[in-house]
Amino acid sequence: MARAALLSRVLSHPRLGRGAAKPPGKAKPSAKAKPSARTKPSAKSKPSTKGKPSTKGKPSAKPEPRKRRSLLPLIGRAVAMACAFAFMVAFAVVLARLTLQPSPASEALTHSNLRPGSSLRAYLDQPELRDAVKQIGGNLLLGVPFGVLVPVLAPGARGILRVLLLTAIVMLMVELAQGAMVTGRAFDIDDVILNTAGALAGYLLVGRRLGRVVHARR
Repeated sequence: MARAALLSRVLSHPRLGRGAAKPPGKAKPSAKAKPSARTKPSAKSKPSTKGKPSTKGKPSAKPEPRKRRSLLPLIGRAVAMACAFAFMVAFAVVLARLTLQPSPASEALTHSNLRPGSSLRAYLDQPELRDAVKQIGGNLLLGVPFGVLVPVLAPGARGILRVLLLTAIVMLMVELAQGAMVTGRAFDIDDVILNTAGALAGYLLVGRRLGRVVHARR
């Protein structure tokens, strides 16, 4: 009994009991149980790309219809401009015959007019209304093709001021040629005004819309 009591005291001593077994407590988690951050995701979670056709190196079939569609406006624009050019040439021939053809019989009756409105009053004072309509309406019709064809042939001159300015310049040159070189013809500023008014009517009625259709912005 004495030996047993002595042995229990030795084991219970703090210095001598370092090597003694520790009382059971909460066990620390083992490092093996910790999830490793370096573990790669399973291959099952990745979407499989097997069996899908590869699109590299294969030409797409979509650009072909786009090219065909883009050619149609160009062809239509070229046809419209060709027709407008043909009409403009025909109109130039008619204009030359009407304005630059000599008229010796009316040489004594013609005189130059530099005052706007003077010839218009003379046209309206004629006894027959048909003669006034012929003079005024004829000069108006001569300017209509400018308002219709210029916006198609010259996209940069589609504005109303540019069309009127171009018409006035052309008709002014025609009138100057009449007064200087053609027998029986004289310069008349009222004819230039009526021609420009006809170009304005043609532009507002047809030329503006036709120019937008032919030269549509992308």
